[in-house]
Amino acid sequence: MPRRREVAKREPLQDPKYKSVLVAKFVNSMMYGGKKSTAESIMYRALATMQEKAPNGDVLNMFTTAINNAKPLLQVKSRRVGGATYQVPVEIAPATRTALAFRWIIEFSRKRGEKSMAQRLAAELIDCFNNTGSTIKRREDTHKMAEANRAFAHFRF
Repeated sequence: MPRRREVAKREPLQDPKYKSVLVAKFVNSMMYGGKKSTAESIMYRALATMQEKAPNGDVLNMFTTAINNAKPLLQVKSRRVGGATYQVPVEIAPATRTALAFRWIIEFSRKRGEKSMAQRLAAELIDCFNNTGSTIKRREDTHKMAEANRAFAHFRF
């Protein structure tokens, strides 16, 4: 961590097929053990599966909407005041919202029952697009917990 100035955030390059930074970030989040080509092929197969089921055929717009639907706005953080620990609701930074949405979608995709990872990912993204599924439930649970602890908002740091 530098003492003098802030480190500039580096944006990843656009993905080669869809020319989207969001898709490239998602592929990087999904990657295991440096195997980017495997993660890319899974992502592209998932988007191709979504293309077949898409009503208007714009799969990139569908993917972006799914990610935006999965992004949480609030979360709770533990804050120790005196001898008690309070769950304080705090707003989430935009980059963290996206990262959480990616993480949740990937986590719940891996837990699904379909045959291949591409099919699981496509199904989870379609669920997010339709505001259903495990990822959306996780987002709603996070919001409910923040809403329930709204009384401790004055402990925000």
